[in-house]
Amino acid sequence: MVNQLISKRLGGIEEYYFSKKLREIAGLKAQGVSVFNLGIGSPDIKPPKEVEEALINGLSDSNYHQYQPYKGIPELRNAFASWYLQHFSVALNSETEILPLIGSKEGIMHISMAFIDPGDHVLVPNPGYPSYYSASMVAGADLVHYALSEDNHYYPDFDALEAEDLSKVKIMWVNYPHMPTGADGNEKLFNNLLEFSRKHNIVIVNDNPYAFILTSERHSILKNRNEDDLVLELNSLSKAHNMAGWRVGALAGNRDLVQAVLTFKSNMDSGQFRPIMQAAIAALKLPATWYEALNKEYGKRRELVFKIAKKLNCTFDPTQVGMFVWCAIPSNWDHAEKFADHLLCKYRIFIPPGTVFGSEGKKYIRFSLCSDTTIWMEVLRRIEE
Repeated sequence: MVNQLISKRLGGIEEYYFSKKLREIAGLKAQGVSVFNLGIGSPDIKPPKEVEEALINGLSDSNYHQYQPYKGIPELRNAFASWYLQHFSVALNSETEILPLIGSKEGIMHISMAFIDPGDHVLVPNPGYPSYYSASMVAGADLVHYALSEDNHYYPDFDALEAEDLSKVKIMWVNYPHMPTGADGNEKLFNNLLEFSRKHNIVIVNDNPYAFILTSERHSILKNRNEDDLVLELNSLSKAHNMAGWRVGALAGNRDLVQAVLTFKSNMDSGQFRPIMQAAIAALKLPATWYEALNKEYGKRRELVFKIAKKLNCTFDPTQVGMFVWCAIPSNWDHAEKFADHLLCKYRIFIPPGTVFGSEGKKYIRFSLCSDTTIWMEVLRRIEE
């Protein structure tokens, strides 16, 4: 009976893989089995003290409990603008070109609903973040998957894209630094994407939450844009500031596109909690030493993951960046899901298969760096036993 009531827009969309797998892991733990979850990108390190203090101090404001502006307080937009200028060399108008979000995942949904009509086409990376797929589907889009291959450094194959019928494409989702593969972006790639957008009148959306994690440079698709370019960028405090549960992100770029997203968003929520916005301002003002210390820790963890991957006979690109390590499974295994189940059964470690991110991930697994070194040492011990 209930199935008859469920909206058709949920057809073809399944429960998030990690949601289901976490139940399985919880069941094993309830039986007394020690399982290490090495797959979720939820930072285990707390935000710095000054961010926590800004949250607490925000409670002293007389109006902290009231509804807040739909597009965030001006101080937060200004902080995002200063952060973009300092770290990305991108100048943004804080009044018209920045929209704070309740996490960038919210932005993916809002962008989809603001621009997609049923029957529109959307270019979705394979492998890629599953929310690009699900949000586009809910909005009624027809998906056009574009393959990202290791041979092409996980960049779009523009020749292959040009051979497609692009007349109905509204949006192209890109994500550099790329999740799950760890491929970094660069100025040449983003310039190619801007030219592609101009040629075909396609909105390019770059999802950019990993710009600070184990990267040597920080890149933004907004750096060389023209004012009227159909380009947007999502950013987030979840990864670089360890504020995943605080739900703070931002959308930046073309003012008319930002305004369209605000029109949708203003009908969906009533603003963010003011003390969290004040804490976000403190986070955006953190000195370079914060990012350096964070990456020093992630660097130690990544070296241990590389050792573990080698012990499992997996191969990987040691130059990859971001919060994850993307590894090719051993050649004697034909599918990542089988290999992931094998690791869970034999070593009691959960590492998600690359198929979570698309069919092009069937020969890969993805480690998350969000566990401390003591856990990685124990994982290494289990494998070596």
